[in-house]
Amino acid sequence: MTAAAKRQAKASIAGLGEGPAWQQPVQAQTFSDEMLKDAQVKRLADLTKLDASVTDSYNSVGYWDYLSVRGFTLDNGYNYRREGLPVSAETRFPLENKASLEVLKGTSGLQSGVSAPGGLVNMLVKRPEGRVRSAGVSVDDAGEVRTQIDLGDRFGLQGEFGVRVNAAVAKLNTHVDNTEGHSRLLAVAADWRLSPDTLIEAEIEHSYTSQPSLAGMSLLGNTLPSARAYSRNLNLNNQPWSQPVEMTGTTGTARWTQKLNSDWTSVVTYGEQHLRMNDRMAFPFGWTDYGDPLDDDDDAYYYNFKGDGTFDLYDYRSENEKRLTRALKGELRGALSLGGMRHELRLEVMRALYSTDLKPQAYNYSGEMNLSSPYAPQPAAPTMNDASPNRSERSTELAIQDTIHLAEDWKAWIGLRHTRLNRYSIETDGNKEVRIQQSLNTPWAALGWTFAPKTQAYVSWGEGLETKAAPRLMEDALDNSGQILPALKSRQIELGVKGQYAHDGVSAQWGTNLFEIRRPQAETVGNTYQLDGDARHRGIEGFWQGRMGAWGMGGSVMFIDAERRGSQLEGVSGKNPVNVPERAIKLSGSYSFHTPWVTTIQADVVHEGQRWVDTANTIRLPSWTRVDLGVRAVQPLSAQRSITWRLGVVNAFNKRAWKEAPSMFGGHTYLFQMPERTLTASAQIDF
Repeated sequence: MTAAAKRQAKASIAGLGEGPAWQQPVQAQTFSDEMLKDAQVKRLADLTKLDASVTDSYNSVGYWDYLSVRGFTLDNGYNYRREGLPVSAETRFPLENKASLEVLKGTSGLQSGVSAPGGLVNMLVKRPEGRVRSAGVSVDDAGEVRTQIDLGDRFGLQGEFGVRVNAAVAKLNTHVDNTEGHSRLLAVAADWRLSPDTLIEAEIEHSYTSQPSLAGMSLLGNTLPSARAYSRNLNLNNQPWSQPVEMTGTTGTARWTQKLNSDWTSVVTYGEQHLRMNDRMAFPFGWTDYGDPLDDDDDAYYYNFKGDGTFDLYDYRSENEKRLTRALKGELRGALSLGGMRHELRLEVMRALYSTDLKPQAYNYSGEMNLSSPYAPQPAAPTMNDASPNRSERSTELAIQDTIHLAEDWKAWIGLRHTRLNRYSIETDGNKEVRIQQSLNTPWAALGWTFAPKTQAYVSWGEGLETKAAPRLMEDALDNSGQILPALKSRQIELGVKGQYAHDGVSAQWGTNLFEIRRPQAETVGNTYQLDGDARHRGIEGFWQGRMGAWGMGGSVMFIDAERRGSQLEGVSGKNPVNVPERAIKLSGSYSFHTPWVTTIQADVVHEGQRWVDTANTIRLPSWTRVDLGVRAVQPLSAQRSITWRLGVVNAFNKRAWKEAPSMFGGHTYLFQMPERTLTASAQIDF
């Protein structure tokens, strides 16, 4: 597989057709399964090493993945797609059966209706492609062992039937204390080519993951502790009563693709996702002097630890959480000529349902702890007496998009999505019932000019739509906890250039762009979670991916200026949002040679600049740089059989640093260390 095939500067989720990447007026990336393996990507959170615009936003061991794109945290309920359909990312997705991962950057109102403005992540599953026989095993020096098998073939007189099966089992572990777990996956995909014009596809996956999560550190009073002051293997979620987080998911799709004639094709896709979760944690959250009821707030640290390392520990348990997502999408794609110009049209209608079935949860004070004795046992407090918010949301979406060939070197894109939302929330105790109905339009437009061979300049403008719910923390923490806010509309303008080059053994794809996103902000003002001004993110991005003979090189950069504006909160307006690095640089280089096996050595450099930890912009995380190394050797056994050996090192120089400082769960500051150096060896046999 060529370097260009491993990574493409486009994404199918953008809905812009199958044209070359340089002709698409968006910033997007597609990463193939082979590239993910070479880069040692095991979870969605590892995408942060592949693209500069993607950074961490609370990525802990044993829990969901939180990603930030262009400085905005993606909404796990709305910004993730699987086979182009909405899914909840309030789970851990297996990657063993994924053919590729896509990242679309910026507002996505045309593609998704409801989503946060940073971008979209789309997962594409492995489909029947012919004969596939592959098995693999990997082991690392923390004791984690993964095994997987991938089998596929076509059957019938003309190969009209196809089946592909992926299965995986893993013993999970990290260098962090109390993070042993396990996972398993079974996935089946099949298709039936009824005729050259008709294709029926269906696939389903079932996965299970059980692993204790990692509790983050925090500020000590108003001071940033040194990353070297505490072991990076420390896990504050390590009580005798600590239990693993368990995540079970069953997700599938069925698709009917019908070619109507040489110009028009219809696609109907139905998807369904069932999630079940047991969310448990010995949860550190701030510090309050519960022993002295007359003590004033000056001695309380609600959103970070006390200066001497004291913090409060809570027993958090939410058992048997259920989430359901259903979506039915119909598309009609084709081309026609009007007014002497060619129009490429895409019409879409989608009906989606998302609902939760949560039970009363436990979030009870367990005791006071100190970092000097982080594993001192505290009493369990498992009583489930805290109400949880249940939500039901239905959306009906209509979209139209037109690509207009204005002239030989000029193209225009216009599109509009109409979204009707019906949202309902109520707590498990019957209180705080809220119903909201809204109808909103999200337009998008772009203009492109091909001013040189395979080089296009473009300008685009678009809107995005998202929903927010007030966070649910402790009893009576907010007057409107769990309730849904009115929909928020963000706007983006982007100016960029993209190109492609191939000559004399050198091939490359590249691009650079400027963007500005304005997003209404929701914050806690007083005792209410409400709209509070906006956030403006301005930035410049660039990428380059290419090959020169035996050398492969690639990289991406992002410089961003993010600012909060119009806030009612004192000292917030004019400040930078927390946990947004001022710059990010991701570089990769490889060299291939024969030994006599085809061998490739690879080095990846990940750099992220300084970021603010607090809203007042008084404390910053230092910038950091990490180096990952890898080698891949393909040992041929016969014409159809080979073994691919991989050896990789993440954080090769064992760098110590705080890698992120997210503000989560109502504003608490968390600090996560860069994991220690980890060596992984794997073998994949194709037979």
